[in-house]
Amino acid sequence: MIPTWAQLLYLFGAVCFILALKGLSGPKTARNGNLIGAFAAVLACVIPFFYADLDHVPLIVAAIAVGTVGGVYGARRVQMTQMPQMVALFNGVGGGAAALVALLELHELVELHDAGFDTEKFVLVATAFTVLVGSVSFAGSVITFAKLQELMTSRPVIIPGFPVLFGGGFLAALVLAVLLVREPTMWAGIVIALLGLLVGVLLVLPVGGADVPIVISLLNAFTGLTVAAGGYVLSNTLLLVAGTLVGASGTFLTLLMASAMGRSVSNILFGALKGGSTLGSGEASDRPVKSAGPEDVGIMLAYAERVIIVPGYGLAVAQAQHTLRELVDLLISRGVEVDYAIHPVAGRMPGHMNVLLAEAQVPYEQLVEMDDINGEFKDADVVLVVGANDVVNPAARDTPSAPIYGMPILNADEAKQVVFLKRSMRPGFAGIENELLFNPETTLLFGDAKDSLAKVLSAVKAL
Repeated sequence: MIPTWAQLLYLFGAVCFILALKGLSGPKTARNGNLIGAFAAVLACVIPFFYADLDHVPLIVAAIAVGTVGGVYGARRVQMTQMPQMVALFNGVGGGAAALVALLELHELVELHDAGFDTEKFVLVATAFTVLVGSVSFAGSVITFAKLQELMTSRPVIIPGFPVLFGGGFLAALVLAVLLVREPTMWAGIVIALLGLLVGVLLVLPVGGADVPIVISLLNAFTGLTVAAGGYVLSNTLLLVAGTLVGASGTFLTLLMASAMGRSVSNILFGALKGGSTLGSGEASDRPVKSAGPEDVGIMLAYAERVIIVPGYGLAVAQAQHTLRELVDLLISRGVEVDYAIHPVAGRMPGHMNVLLAEAQVPYEQLVEMDDINGEFKDADVVLVVGANDVVNPAARDTPSAPIYGMPILNADEAKQVVFLKRSMRPGFAGIENELLFNPETTLLFGDAKDSLAKVLSAVKAL
């Protein structure tokens, strides 16, 4: 029985988690929201030590210490460009930990059952759910990490017999879950976990690079739901509330992002099985393009009336956000109207570009979402694309065989002039060529984005 004081502290922690979510919804309150959420997490870890009769306390403390040191060390070393990888790993660790805890609880439930005690069926259902979905989240997150870290191809991977393997594995796990609820055994739990790992791997393999941000959100929702079910198994109210919040918010975010992409979640996950998503090339094109120097680009920007900036992952890689903000400030001081156009999946995780630009103190009012700015591209004198490719690729609109076909894009091709800052002619994360690069109105400035922007900035200052 949890004492009243502990329940009140759990309630306080739950309120903190809700306030943290509220804080994270805006750039000005995000830092405080993050701190409030961290405080609630620490509170949740500390409370059980003061009321529960815990076994193996030194091992628990050692595990918390190892996790804390590893988390702090990793978070301090990770670069902005590697944030999606870190989020993917944290998703996986959360799901995997919940699955392991559920297996330990199942061990105790099996012992009670073998000793002749009744075991609550709903607890067994929650345990089986936690083992299965937690394993799926862990394995799927590891594959997502490998794709983001480029340890494997970011293109869709289809293996022979995929429908049989995926469908058979998932159905077998469900059948075993039903058997486990009727007659709890450890072997059933372990096999469910192994099948969950198989399903998790197969779930993410067919997903192409442009869809990875949505999969990160989906796996985050899986982990939240797993933790919520684990909270029910452990009779931990705060764990239940925190997991529910993460699961619900992750589910809504996934659906909203899929809706913004004009596709269903199932199409994003399994669309590659139709064959189209495996098309494309990862090779650099040798077709002729029009290129220019930084002085030419500086003149185009300085004497424009309307400029729209399209930031992408390459901006983060080059850590060029501060130089870009300085250039935009200079253009605005010269009377140029400038906005940043933000695509829902720009970067490699939800909100990646917003966080990157907030780090450079870019006023949030200058960030304009895709639906709000797409009608303004036709009035723009220059669109400056910095390290983005797939989100302005007309193939999403015009080429049914393209992996990103159907994905809404920023209508950069409607502007009077388009300037691409690129390192090379290699295609973007989706692995397909961008026809916009070869348009007569498009100019390319090759080089590292930070170096190129610094030269363009100097050129504008010299005018």
